[in-house]
Amino acid sequence: MSNFQFIVSNPTAKKAYKVDVDQTKAAGIIGKIIGDKFNGDIVDLPGYELQITGGTDKDGFPMHHQIHGPGRKSIVLSQPPGFHPKLKGQRKRKMVRGNAISADIVQINCKIVKPGVKPIEQLLGREEKPKEEKVEKKEEKIEKKPEEKPAEKKEEAKLKKEGEEVHKESKP
Repeated sequence: MSNFQFIVSNPTAKKAYKVDVDQTKAAGIIGKIIGDKFNGDIVDLPGYELQITGGTDKDGFPMHHQIHGPGRKSIVLSQPPGFHPKLKGQRKRKMVRGNAISADIVQINCKIVKPGVKPIEQLLGREEKPKEEKVEKKEEKIEKKPEEKPAEKKEEAKLKKEGEEVHKESKP
């Protein structure tokens, strides 16, 4: 069996996290539909409650909440998910997957409904780096560039003056 790829979104922090889970471990999620809630223990997030918001199958077709069951179907769409119209009123026939999770689903999108005791970064092992280090490096680069530019400007000014003098002498 393959893996499920859970994309866990945190609406309060406006961040998303990718978690790979073996299908044998996540067997309890098969059969659930879009909008169902499940325990976060499946995704190694104890104490969290997650809600399914969508997903895609092995061929990249998106799940659609209006199609019941796990199968694929070709339907006329005028709005997302599955179709983003460029013109007002535009419609198009597209292939979509049903709203039930099956073994053919590869990616499952979900959002946090009830947070747990520990922060999600700590549970997934993704601690954030301090942003101050990046700012200091940028400041150092900015300081070096102005020192180089005045010398270049002087050379350009000399060449320009010489070019003007040559140009003036050649005129009758």
